[in-house]
Amino acid sequence: MTVILDGVSVRQRGEIWLDDIRLELSDGMTTLIGPMTAGKTTLMRVVAGLLTPDSGRVTVNGKDVTGISVRKRSVAFVYQQFINYPSLTVYENIASPLRLDPRFRRDGVDRRVREVAELMGIAELLDRRPAELSGGQQQRTAIARALARPVDVLLLDEPLANLDFKLREQLRADLKSMFAGSSGVVLYSTADPGEALTFAAPTVVLGEGKVQHVGDVADMYAHPPTLAVAATLSDPPLNLLPGVVRDGRIEVLGTSFPAPRAHASGQDVLLGVRPHQVSITPDGPGALELPAEIRLAEVTGSATFLHLLLEGGRHLVAHLPGPRLFTPGQPTVAYVNPAHVFVFDRAGRLLATSAAEVDLHG
Repeated sequence: MTVILDGVSVRQRGEIWLDDIRLELSDGMTTLIGPMTAGKTTLMRVVAGLLTPDSGRVTVNGKDVTGISVRKRSVAFVYQQFINYPSLTVYENIASPLRLDPRFRRDGVDRRVREVAELMGIAELLDRRPAELSGGQQQRTAIARALARPVDVLLLDEPLANLDFKLREQLRADLKSMFAGSSGVVLYSTADPGEALTFAAPTVVLGEGKVQHVGDVADMYAHPPTLAVAATLSDPPLNLLPGVVRDGRIEVLGTSFPAPRAHASGQDVLLGVRPHQVSITPDGPGALELPAEIRLAEVTGSATFLHLLLEGGRHLVAHLPGPRLFTPGQPTVAYVNPAHVFVFDRAGRLLATSAAEVDLHG
């Protein structure tokens, strides 16, 4: 099974929501990641047949389905906000698409309903109606209904976002196992980098209605080709610091580190540092030392997010393990190992992932 989006663009109210999307989706799971306004839901609505693009086309196994309605496509869609039939029990909600499918006899319907209900952890809720369920239970019912009937294309639009942490972790593992050998196209959207990394599926990075990169998510995390990709795959957000290349070194806020293969002295660069790579204790020889003032310490229980003010009014966030107490206004020093720094040019293109790999050609 192959779904191809060929030059798909969507404009709404004078704004470009999707811009010349060219994408091929094959059997198995593909993760679609991007921030809230990236265009993920719009792209999935186009694939489903709920929205006709202003230009371009969608093909399924070589057949142009651009103008074909969702009712005539073999597709299932799960939204972030659950949608269930309020007058039907959980059992009947899950069974409803199966009763319209001639491939399922009565005993087959019952067996499949109970199978997916068990997977979703709602087997004991089959006799209840949606109004009697919690929000998480209603979402699990919606996912179960979409999973019940085999389809060519399954679209899941941030389906776990409204679930509690423990259940979300459990369902991620279950869904990853289920979709690993899928004979249809499964497109799973998320704004959570951790979720994308957990699924470890081929990943599409979407931003501002454009495909920014397609590839292996672990490789993109380690070597993001652009600042936009690095930012999308960083949670908490990526720290950005200005730098400049001078005499074989990259200078940043009064300190510097070697750029042995740099050829463009005077070139401005942007340094990206993930918060968990910032410490307040020395991180080995050669670490950058950045004098700072503590502004705020956010304690989450298992970690502390330390907000620092650097010289020139620059802000830096450090993700420190465990609960830590700090006094606002207290001076400190932030340490960054140059080997953990991404170097981007001013256009946002990756130049290096560590000091040893820097190669700035301008």
